[in-house]
Amino acid sequence: MLKNLTTVAVSLLGMAATSAATLPTPSFAYTSNLESKLTEVIKIQETATKEVAPTEKTKEKRLTCIGCNSNELTVLNALQERGITDKLALATVMGNIKQESQFIPDICEGGSRVSYSSCRSGGFGIIQFTSSDRFYGLGEHAKRIGGDPSSFDTQLDYVFTEKQWQRIEEKLKLPNQPINFYMRLAHSWLGWGIKGPRESYAYEYLKRFTYQELPS
Repeated sequence: MLKNLTTVAVSLLGMAATSAATLPTPSFAYTSNLESKLTEVIKIQETATKEVAPTEKTKEKRLTCIGCNSNELTVLNALQERGITDKLALATVMGNIKQESQFIPDICEGGSRVSYSSCRSGGFGIIQFTSSDRFYGLGEHAKRIGGDPSSFDTQLDYVFTEKQWQRIEEKLKLPNQPINFYMRLAHSWLGWGIKGPRESYAYEYLKRFTYQELPS
């Protein structure tokens, strides 16, 4: 079809050239009519080209975690929405949260499962908010948003407002860094005294990550 349309266009152009050479003064109406036909042929040709070769949008992909629970998946999705996409960076953050709390929000330091108001000493929550400004800051944040300081969603929302997190977030967006780079950022964020198996947890998550196409 494209070949035929091209032949028609070339023929019309030939007619225009012949007319210009043989007729001393081509009429304005004839020239206008010829140009109109050429324009129509070109439009048909462009439409046919689009129909023959349609373009497809690339489907967006996002990392998910095989065998992860809902809290782990919520963190993984939230981090990616904030622009952190490197697998090792994501795994490091998740490995550190697992070390701190196993992703359990209502946990007081030492392992007691209690509410925010009942945790009298040590850290509390998914990243073990320990210092007075971080612990009481969680309570104030919950009041501001009408949330529960013992809930996972409120705590995760609070994490992203803390200055400790905001200092490292942009650096976590740097791709292709070694795990030691991301682990130093995690230490700056959490200030942990005992490293424990958080790095091993990170590598475990890394093995469980897989890409999944998002629904269009």
